[in-house]
Amino acid sequence: MSATQYNVICENVTKIYDLNRSKKDKLLSLFTLGKSYSFKPYYALKDVSFKVERGTSVGIIGLNGSGKSTLSNILGEVVMPTYGEVHTEGKPSLIAIGAGLNPAFTGEENIRYKCLMHGMSTKEINEKFDDIVKFSELDEFIYQPLKSYSSGMKSRLGFSIAIHTDPDILIVDEALSVGDETFSNKCIERMKAFQEEGKTIFFVSHSASQIRKMCDKALWIHYGQMVAYDDVNSVIKRYNALVQKIKHMPKSEQVAYKKKKLKQQQVGDCNASTLSQHQDVSLMTHGLISITLVGWFVALYFQLIG
Repeated sequence: MSATQYNVICENVTKIYDLNRSKKDKLLSLFTLGKSYSFKPYYALKDVSFKVERGTSVGIIGLNGSGKSTLSNILGEVVMPTYGEVHTEGKPSLIAIGAGLNPAFTGEENIRYKCLMHGMSTKEINEKFDDIVKFSELDEFIYQPLKSYSSGMKSRLGFSIAIHTDPDILIVDEALSVGDETFSNKCIERMKAFQEEGKTIFFVSHSASQIRKMCDKALWIHYGQMVAYDDVNSVIKRYNALVQKIKHMPKSEQVAYKKKKLKQQQVGDCNASTLSQHQDVSLMTHGLISITLVGWFVALYFQLIG
């Protein structure tokens, strides 16, 4: 299979956090060169590599804290990997509960804001607005502030916005774990339609039945490391076997097992200087993004009052 048939390629993707540094310390490090501090690395992901063909749906499974959301955030270009590379062809869109939505905005304002962020014109937003509201089933609440929404309502709004921005790569992170089953099934049917159009889907869920129903392949992340990436049924069978094994351990053994795995996630060859350099670049990037967001807010304000 040629490289052009893949639209997502992850090569040795690693994400490291420093457990000893607060956000304040990270910001100060931009202006304080040579400052020494205690370094405690945490490998949220370590050397994750895989390739995804166009039109494939991939279920991402793993225990709590294994790195599923970290991977989905990297795929959605929300955060950068510390090491490794992610090559994507097309526009990704991340759907997580409330992700990218402003609680102070109304549902309508969030629709317009998110669509603007995806590069849509005012004309395009106006043309799709009614369809977005209709799919979300939030007609009666669309002019209410998001902070009054339940988790399920936020999920509905976020999903509806995302699918109407026509992404090439759709990343759904636990967004269907809240709300009613009828709406979840409607979302799954829409994702299947996306897949038939040749779009790639990543689906993060604790529900093996949902992943089996939705996905061709499964990617199993276990405490930061990829255990398997293969046919959905074979991977889920292996994953469920481990889950049952852990479930039948005495409580003390479960605690010891988790501590052992977490300790392993703090072992690697990353040093403070290397991580600091990466975080400084990342912080500068986020600073530029923040400035850009201010511009978008100003643009949104004038469009709303115009």
